[in-house]
Amino acid sequence: MQGQIIKSLAGFYYVEANGRVYQTRARGNFRKKGQTPYVGDWVEFSAKENSEGYILAIQNRKNSLVRPPIVNIDQAVVIMSAKEPDFNANLLDRFLVLLEHKAIKPVIYISKLDLLNSRAEMDEFRQHYKEIGYDVCYSLDELLPLLKARITVFMGQTGVGKSTLLNTIAPNLELETGEISETLGRGRHTTRAVSFYNVYGGKIADTPGFSSLDYEVDNVEDLNEAFPEIRHLSHSCKFRSCTHTHEPYCAVKVALETGQLWQSRYNNYLQFLSEIENRRETYKKTIKRK
Repeated sequence: MQGQIIKSLAGFYYVEANGRVYQTRARGNFRKKGQTPYVGDWVEFSAKENSEGYILAIQNRKNSLVRPPIVNIDQAVVIMSAKEPDFNANLLDRFLVLLEHKAIKPVIYISKLDLLNSRAEMDEFRQHYKEIGYDVCYSLDELLPLLKARITVFMGQTGVGKSTLLNTIAPNLELETGEISETLGRGRHTTRAVSFYNVYGGKIADTPGFSSLDYEVDNVEDLNEAFPEIRHLSHSCKFRSCTHTHEPYCAVKVALETGQLWQSRYNNYLQFLSEIENRRETYKKTIKRK
């Protein structure tokens, strides 16, 4: 039979097929091949009545996340809180770079708007990201229609309220929530397992919180591609390998000067570029020592 893994827990893989969920284990030959089944995998499996099934083969994946280990994702809702913790555009752009690189459609959801004295600055951020082409949701009414017929993961910095949001969307999940630590300024990690849940005509997954974010973009070309507005502008740069920093006839810098490109996004692009270059220099020095 064929089905999709919707939950992974303690060495068991729960596969959904033909309206049923089967408890399975992975064959030992997967370990020999260095393969691990993940939630979201489409698999071939065997299952006999009243007995444990076995995963026989894993089909090709269209994308994957390492942290959390989920594959074949359609979109990701990036939850950013307006307050406690404060909205962080740099962290948001890190999430967006990761998702763009993975070819996963991002949706931005802003939580805790009620804690703001004024929404003026947040409205400005929202408008800029919508102009880039991102869906930016302030409410469940805006978010829920986007979940239909899609596999969606929820991600964000620890403490932004992922479990609270998911409990509101689907109260029967009863996911554990944690309070914000006032001394650390971040929440406790409360989500322990990755599972898919059927809601609003699609599948959603809660994912562990993040105190930091690692992403796999390690070269200028991929970074350029991960900023949609910079990618579009770069087609008009004179030099194909333009880094948009010092080169003449750079369409990106012209757009920045004329207000077509948002300064905050460009600043974050430069910071990420610097981090990539610093990692390269560190790697070169390490190689030389050897």
